[in-house]
Amino acid sequence: MTQTSSVVEQVKKQLFIGGTWRDAEGGATLEVDNPATGGALARVADASVADGAAALTAASEAQAEWARSAPRDRSEILRAAYELIVERTDAFAELMTLEMGKPLAEARGEVAYGSEFFRWFAEEAVRVSGRYSVAPNGATRLMTMKQPVGPTLMITPWNFPLAMGTRKIGPAIAAGCTMVVKPAAETPLSMLYLAQVLEEVGLPAGVLNVVTTSNSGGVMEPLIRDPRSRKLTFTGSTQVGRTLIEQSAQQVLRVSMELGGNAPFIVFDDADIDAAVNGAMLAKMRNIGEACTAANRFFVHADVAAEFSEKFAARMSSLTVGDGMTDGVDVGPLINAKAVDKVTNLVADATERGARVVTGGGKGDGAGYFFNPTVITGLPGDAAMAREEIFGPVAAIQTFTDEDDVIRRANDTEYGLVGYFFTRDYARVLRVSEALDYGMVGVNQGVVSNPAAPFGGVKASGFGREGGFEGIEEYLETKYVGLAL
Repeated sequence: MTQTSSVVEQVKKQLFIGGTWRDAEGGATLEVDNPATGGALARVADASVADGAAALTAASEAQAEWARSAPRDRSEILRAAYELIVERTDAFAELMTLEMGKPLAEARGEVAYGSEFFRWFAEEAVRVSGRYSVAPNGATRLMTMKQPVGPTLMITPWNFPLAMGTRKIGPAIAAGCTMVVKPAAETPLSMLYLAQVLEEVGLPAGVLNVVTTSNSGGVMEPLIRDPRSRKLTFTGSTQVGRTLIEQSAQQVLRVSMELGGNAPFIVFDDADIDAAVNGAMLAKMRNIGEACTAANRFFVHADVAAEFSEKFAARMSSLTVGDGMTDGVDVGPLINAKAVDKVTNLVADATERGARVVTGGGKGDGAGYFFNPTVITGLPGDAAMAREEIFGPVAAIQTFTDEDDVIRRANDTEYGLVGYFFTRDYARVLRVSEALDYGMVGVNQGVVSNPAAPFGGVKASGFGREGGFEGIEEYLETKYVGLAL
């Protein structure tokens, strides 16, 4: 037993359907592993197709009453849940570290970030409004109102087990939507614990239903094609997102997708290099590099490339790799062996094409799925990691000399989630911000995620926005009423 086994034991391992914790059909379970050791951490219910259908039935039956609930009541539930999550920061952080791998300090940061979506949307719940106007001919009055979309299907990823849930669940509760949530099979414990918190603060039965399963496609596809579902929201790979969009077309579901990224990180010759290195550490190493917002392609002006590369490599090589539960660890394990193999192959491909490893470049020591923080210079444009999401602690640097050329190269990807650049020229700030074909742009900073801002991408990085004033609109329909005089 580990020192944190009691935290895992606090989590209910069953399905949460219609306000009741229940076993999966036939008592089936799936194993949750600790990526720092490769060993088993817990077993949770493994839902069947019938279990998924039961969850949608519960959400559908609860929808009408929940839609009629007072906005202030929904707001107070979110506020109470926010406060309880903050109170249990250590428990949530330990769960995330154990099931996902990120160091405890970073996990605590996710609790602060993730809980903030509940506080933000607690405030937005009471601000949903329509409008009233006079028709141009004066004969009719025009009224619009906002109403909840209805039962919503939510599929969340493993890399931010709490925050990717709260930024979907928060606006859905605020808008008056019920939901079926399917967390990633790798990291279900954080979502199950969040469901316990919402149950504890009085969220009515059937509003939130949580289905854990090893058969994501088999369980969710029938729900996507079910006419009782009215919205689908997904965070994950573009490949899976395309499949889900195709499935959702049959029911013409409202769909929001936060998909893959291939973020450029541009350092211009007039940049504050120390600030750029600090920003690069955040943009690359947040969440061990396992983030859709992670800087994937570094473009550094030739005049400052040597200084930036030297300072960046020094910072990367100073990081301590190990079990995230250990004090002083900066970089935890990747999620599984497959992730380590992918990063290993990408580095090998780059070096075979002429790139040079400045620091790192290989797997970590001992058990678990570790990869050492890596900096590569001289990355050729045809290397695989110049086109694919790395999803690991590897930074590959290319150089440039011309602003128009680097913008062209930065935009030369099917993805369009986020781009970063560093400069002290504020005319350039506006030019480059407008020219980058991305849904989000970070200027002189390495983190853009903020509950008060609309998060989302363009092109193959998806559509729809999460967070900000825009976030709740994804869960609301606009109804127009014409009033004849």
